[in-house]
Amino acid sequence: MKNKKTKIELASSIDFMVNGGKKLHGSIKTNFSKNGSVGLLCASLLNKGVTTLHGIARIEEVNRVIEILESIGVKIKWQDKNTVIISPPKEFKLQNLNIESAVKTRSVVMLIGPLIHHTTSFSLPHAQGCTLGKRTIAAHTYALEELGVKIKTTAENYEINAKKLKPAEIVMYESGDTACENILTASALIEGPTIISFASANYMVQEVCFFLEALGIKIDGIGTSTLTVHGVKEINKSVEYWNSEDPIESMMFISTCIVTDSKLTITRCPIDFLSLELEKLKRMNLKFKILKRYFSYNGRTKLADIEILPSKLKALEDKIHSNPYPGINIDNLPFFVPIAIRAKGQTMIHDWVYENRAIYFTELNRLGANITLADPHRVYIQGGTPLKPAQVVCPPALRPSMVIFISMLAAPGTSILRNVYMINRGYEEITERLNGIGADIKILK
Repeated sequence: MKNKKTKIELASSIDFMVNGGKKLHGSIKTNFSKNGSVGLLCASLLNKGVTTLHGIARIEEVNRVIEILESIGVKIKWQDKNTVIISPPKEFKLQNLNIESAVKTRSVVMLIGPLIHHTTSFSLPHAQGCTLGKRTIAAHTYALEELGVKIKTTAENYEINAKKLKPAEIVMYESGDTACENILTASALIEGPTIISFASANYMVQEVCFFLEALGIKIDGIGTSTLTVHGVKEINKSVEYWNSEDPIESMMFISTCIVTDSKLTITRCPIDFLSLELEKLKRMNLKFKILKRYFSYNGRTKLADIEILPSKLKALEDKIHSNPYPGINIDNLPFFVPIAIRAKGQTMIHDWVYENRAIYFTELNRLGANITLADPHRVYIQGGTPLKPAQVVCPPALRPSMVIFISMLAAPGTSILRNVYMINRGYEEITERLNGIGADIKILK
């Protein structure tokens, strides 16, 4: 335990030094999905057989989830850079759960769905993850209660009891991604049909659905807001599955290219989960080309190669806001902030989901942006202001930290970004990859 803690603390002490103002060029590939990786690792616990998962992101968030699973008896072996082989224990040892790792990721709550099929009573600690205001698990709790799960929230833990499970017709309290994944994994091993209304159709939810189908679970309505899961009594098979690419990373590279006024090709972009974002950018006068369309390794997710060209952007008259899929993705919304800094005119961005995230956008004022916080959810951005170098500490949230990082790439001179653990939570070898297309970033330890 002590060694694991040291590893986490060392990761949080890393800084980036960015020599900004460089044009990017060439081509960069979208990596495998962070949220898909986490969802698949949790869902693999349903299988009594050996699960081989390809395309698992080598990031800090995944490391934390693997540490949690190993602590309760799961054997996990990295076969190569992005492939893991998962062998479940005969008996899960929830009493040995790695608390240090668990509190560092909100993904720990997604273990409720699969673990109720291995033990009738257990507890999980409250998690931290990104600090984005009040984030309850009400959507998880209400839906799981319909399946016969009882969850009691104490000062430090969620206490779960699941003695008599049953299929149900569930109306989701909110269209949350992780809540929907939890209900999918919970209902997969409850015999009979469970209907999930107002379900999330987002990419990571579809990923879990595709994986459950590979395990032999029939699911109707994938990609829609109504899912019907035909649960079975047991899953015991050897299975291989490919995780697909990350649309949030594709959007990050699009934003990076725009803010540095570069020409760049971004390959393996999950196009269905970027279409509205690209439509908004088209109306802002962004020039881009769809070069090629094809499928991901899972055979289900549609990909495209996108070439972004230098463009003179204009602000939209309408506000930019997120919605559940097929709206602008909640995690893609922050990447419109540096784009709006380049666009001529005023842009209003409404981040209605999280109470605190919009506040972090004002950190870009340190880099020369002109951003006014209207309230905890809305910012006004006056575009056209040149960016300048600065020293900034990463806020305690993944996407705002990344937005500051990529904006530093556009600011001529040397910037320092302190304490980048948040970025390493979600992005694999990001400095090396950006340096490979023309950036100048050094890692300071």
